Amino acid sequence: MDFLFDINRTTLHMPTIRFFDVLEIFIIAFLVYHILVWAKDTRLWSLLKGVIVIVVFILIAAIFNMSTILWIVEKVIGIAITAMVVILQPELRKALEELGRKNFFANLFAIGDGRTEERFSDKTLNEITRACVEMGKVRTGALIVIEQNHPLTEYERTGIDVDGIVTSQLLINIFEHNTPLHDGAVIIRGNRITSATCYLPLSDNMGIGKELGTRHRAGIGVSEATDSLTIIVSEETGKISVAYEGELERAVDSDRLRERLRLLQNKHKTEAPVKHFARKARAKK
Repeated sequence: MDFLFDINRTTLHMPTIRFFDVLEIFIIAFLVYHILVWAKDTRLWSLLKGVIVIVVFILIAAIFNMSTILWIVEKVIGIAITAMVVILQPELRKALEELGRKNFFANLFAIGDGRTEERFSDKTLNEITRACVEMGKVRTGALIVIEQNHPLTEYERTGIDVDGIVTSQLLINIFEHNTPLHDGAVIIRGNRITSATCYLPLSDNMGIGKELGTRHRAGIGVSEATDSLTIIVSEETGKISVAYEGELERAVDSDRLRERLRLLQNKHKTEAPVKHFARKARAKK
């Protein structure tokens, strides 16, 4: 039985692990993790679960040698991949836009050192809040988009250039009924109103309440496509809502609106806006 222990040492030779092998593993794991995190908030997550079920079914068919099913799978696999790309076109476009942002990698590897730049002044913050509260009192509908890192140039082009300093009087006059600029969205960059009457993409989220109209869907839609914060004043109820990262927080008061703008301003930032907003939104529910 000695031959059982006479094992050639070369068969037990472990492959050499290089530094770049370890680095490659970390890069792949990092990318897979971020793809899954991104997919979890999109329709891709539901589709992925469906794909897993189909793959399991195909494996069972292969194990039991179900030739007809395997033949059908072989013929339709190419069409299925093309169909998935078409169905997920909005999500894939958003992912490529994220990758194309100039600050993508900076945000990806950023370490929170507490140093941030002020996006707009306290005066602008107060003027926006005052305008929204006043418009809510008289039920004047409004849609205000505040730009962050993602440029809103493509939406500005659909509107009329304003290039005015943000004041409550100007915002109220823009959204006043029967004025030329009241229909559409206002875009704010820094301390200036850049455009009015802008068209925004409507959200196709089926979970949005049926009682919400086009203004709310547009506000949610642009927050899904960009990192902007959108303020919506309902023409029917006068209530103020805030849309961010595709989530809608409804019926906010002036203090809460000011708090949201303060977080966006990054002057007195105490925690990540997305996490803070998500927790507050869950508390509202």
